[in-house]
Amino acid sequence: MTVCVRDHCPEASARDGFIIVAVLWILVALATLASIYSIYVGNSALAVSVMDEQLQAEALQTAGLNLTVYHLTVPKDAQRPTRGQFGFQLGRASVVVNFSSEAARIDLNAAPKTLLAGFFTALGASNDDADRYADRIIGWREAPKRSDQADEGALYRSAGLPYLPRGAPFAHADELWLVQGLPPALVKRALPLVTIYSGLPDINVFDAPPQLIAALPGMSSLRMADFLNRRETASRDKDSLARLLGPDQPGATTEASNAFRVKINIAFQSGWRTASEAVILLDGSDEPFQVLSWRSDVDADQPQVAARSR
Repeated sequence: MTVCVRDHCPEASARDGFIIVAVLWILVALATLASIYSIYVGNSALAVSVMDEQLQAEALQTAGLNLTVYHLTVPKDAQRPTRGQFGFQLGRASVVVNFSSEAARIDLNAAPKTLLAGFFTALGASNDDADRYADRIIGWREAPKRSDQADEGALYRSAGLPYLPRGAPFAHADELWLVQGLPPALVKRALPLVTIYSGLPDINVFDAPPQLIAALPGMSSLRMADFLNRRETASRDKDSLARLLGPDQPGATTEASNAFRVKINIAFQSGWRTASEAVILLDGSDEPFQVLSWRSDVDADQPQVAARSR
């Protein structure tokens, strides 16, 4: 029998060292795989959480629209509100809904030239420029007449634009960017105040913002300040309008529109927020309402009120 002392067996020592190194490499590989798997599981959980909140947000947006229609149509014997706000909380989300009638905006397809010119003047344009901008709006939305001395399309061709005026009603308020001669800064200020869904040539002065009250023909700063101070406590009818602005104030009405703009702000406990804006039409058909336009991820700039469960 041959006895091998460890210190005198170089082949066994080398073999043992190789095995130890191999085991260490396997442990390192397993640790790396475990780390990668942990990161994968964490990212997957985060993605599922975000997706879950997005799905919840879509359901909450639908709920916000349906509750808005409820506020506008029930009870039927009461006067329909033209603006309002409400909130509710469901699960891990707080929802705030603001709605307002489109009659509080200037309709690009229905407003007369005097109201359009006053609007641009209120936004800072000179009287001459405002009058010209109003002509361009009308030139965009109306088909050219044979009796016209000037060709509206020639203005676009001479400006080197690769398109001509629509010659038909605005299909979207953003077409304002395409109207020849309107400064971009002016368009940016105008867009939050215009619509194509009101269908009214006038504006509902009890809901309109101050910029549109200033756009009314013949409006002075003193008359406007007096009206704004008194309108919140005044009755919202024609007699009240006649007392506050006179019986023949052009551009002013108390009429409402069946189109409403709804802004829905959603805040989750995780800190994620989203906002959407829709224009809906209450037309009395088989469906309770129609969605005329929809924008997701708009600026969440509406004030957040304390939401209560409904």
